[in-house]
Amino acid sequence: MTTFLVENPLVLLIGACEVAFWVLVGAGLATRYLLRLPRMSAWLLIAVPVVDVVLVTASLVDVGRGTPPGLTHGLAAVYLGVTVAFGHSVIRWADTRFAYRFAGGPPPPRPPRHGGARVAYEWREWGKAALAWAITVAVLAATALVAGTGVPSPGEWIGDPLWQWAWRLGVVVVVWFVGWPLWVTLAPPRERDHADA
Repeated sequence: MTTFLVENPLVLLIGACEVAFWVLVGAGLATRYLLRLPRMSAWLLIAVPVVDVVLVTASLVDVGRGTPPGLTHGLAAVYLGVTVAFGHSVIRWADTRFAYRFAGGPPPPRPPRHGGARVAYEWREWGKAALAWAITVAVLAATALVAGTGVPSPGEWIGDPLWQWAWRLGVVVVVWFVGWPLWVTLAPPRERDHADA
């Protein structure tokens, strides 16, 4: 495992970016609610996307220097896609809980449990997953172009170390679609069902 990390410093950078994401979010919220410095808080939270730029740049520079694109570069693309698609809502989720706990804010809202609001919520959340997949594929394509390997057809994704991530994340998006937005659209939970339960 140690040899793998030493030979793949991009893995360490991905881990460092994940840590940096949470450190910046925590520092931004602590600065806003505990230190009462909203301007500094805004700068810390604005710095969160910089972490993504650093990661994708390092990945592209790595393949540009001749490293064959592989699983680690694909993982960097997935990380970028997920953080761009879900990052804002994760920060908003943390913000409402931080405000409630430390600043006397209102209780965090719960996701809707039934009716049209639940259906809209599930479609919105799935849309973020679909966006994460699209961003991932775009970054994978950019990585392949920089590396000069070209973009394989979707049928070849599963056997390509870089493009396996597009296939894997695609499976997640399809399962999410069937299990949540499609399911609640065809059989939306009703309020009385929860009352009977």
